[in-house]
Amino acid sequence: MSACASTRAADTRLPAAYEAPTPATPADPAVLDAWWTAFGDPQLNTLVDQALAASPDARTAAARLREARATRAGALTAFLPQGAAVGSASDTKKKVIDGTAISIPGFSSDGDSKNYSANFDVSWEIDLFGRLWATRRAANAEMAAARLDYEAARASLAASVADGYFQARGLAIQLEDARATEKIQAELYRIVNIRAQRGLAASSEADRVAGDLSASRSNVAQLEAELQAQRRNLLILVGRAVEPTANLPVDASVGTPPEPPGVVPGELLARRPDVRRAEAMLVSALGRLDYAKLAFFPTFKLTPGIGLQKSEQPGYSATTQNWTIGANVSVPVLDIPRLLSEVKAQDARTEQAAIAYEKAVQTAYGEAENSLVQLAADRRRVQLLDEGEARAERAYKASQRGYVAGLVDLQTTLNNEQAWRSVRSQETAAQVQALRRAVQTYKALGGGWPLASAPTNKEAR
Repeated sequence: MSACASTRAADTRLPAAYEAPTPATPADPAVLDAWWTAFGDPQLNTLVDQALAASPDARTAAARLREARATRAGALTAFLPQGAAVGSASDTKKKVIDGTAISIPGFSSDGDSKNYSANFDVSWEIDLFGRLWATRRAANAEMAAARLDYEAARASLAASVADGYFQARGLAIQLEDARATEKIQAELYRIVNIRAQRGLAASSEADRVAGDLSASRSNVAQLEAELQAQRRNLLILVGRAVEPTANLPVDASVGTPPEPPGVVPGELLARRPDVRRAEAMLVSALGRLDYAKLAFFPTFKLTPGIGLQKSEQPGYSATTQNWTIGANVSVPVLDIPRLLSEVKAQDARTEQAAIAYEKAVQTAYGEAENSLVQLAADRRRVQLLDEGEARAERAYKASQRGYVAGLVDLQTTLNNEQAWRSVRSQETAAQVQALRRAVQTYKALGGGWPLASAPTNKEAR
């Protein structure tokens, strides 16, 4: 559409392929329409479906779409015949107080008189030069942009739900890890106390572990509050704000992010709602530019009308009817300087729309490629941290057994425990980040809305 009567062709060139690692087994591109199902999580599917049906954001987007439809209809009806039926009625009572009453047919200074009238006047612009076509082109393109805004809002909503859901699951994992750490600290504190009571360790070691135990319990309390808040945010997002958070259970586990689909950069022009919207706005600007140019041509209007009047006075009564048919022509002779300025301004706005379209294409490519690169890095990071967490756990358990046997000192045991806990936290964060990155990747590739529902070229013109 960018080439339709444009003063120049928009530059929408893209590389033939992404400079991102190619997935070993790329997903089918068809999964983009409902990408959240690729995670294999029934609870996520339910939350997204609920959000798309009942979320305040979804309802707001639908209302804006209805507004755009009404605006389009109003713009096009301006070229239909315009007119209004006007009626009036009056009942006048007159009485001569001082003087002589006059009464002749058609006029009386005393008595009652009644007057009724009804008129229907029409004005209809005859479109000889294509003003209606230019207006329809702009209105259809703006309607297409509104539809794409609607789809983009729903796609963003699905991504927000998935992102919030994975954040909640990450917090649940962190909370479970924090509780496990609390138990480890409590058990270590018990062992240190026993050793101190038997004179095998200094009492300061028990104080040291007690401090770590208090910090662990504090971390548990903080994570419980954060998880509670995240669950509430999710309920609000999906339109279930009045429900208790207990109605939204969150498992303390995360899966493996699905492989992204194998798509080429050029598909972003069709898949990304924001790119399609920028394209539609360029078409709208071109239509408005055509309309501004057509303002130099004469305007022809037909002005037919019909009327009925009735008058009743003392000694006189008459009913008349009339009809008229007329036409007028308007030539903007002295308005030419102003119209030239408007054409130049609209031409500049059209150029801005073309630049915005080019930027949308470039931004879409950048977001898609960066997301693919970062997702591949996140998946690799999770693999490395999985190996590191297993090794750190073995090191801690070995030092714990050595401490109980008196072969390892407390500081070494604590250091190994903290190292294990640190790697475990990094692993959880990396797993959640990989899932969230997968959400960003699917969105960047134009997922989250059915491509079949996109406005056609005919609609946007």
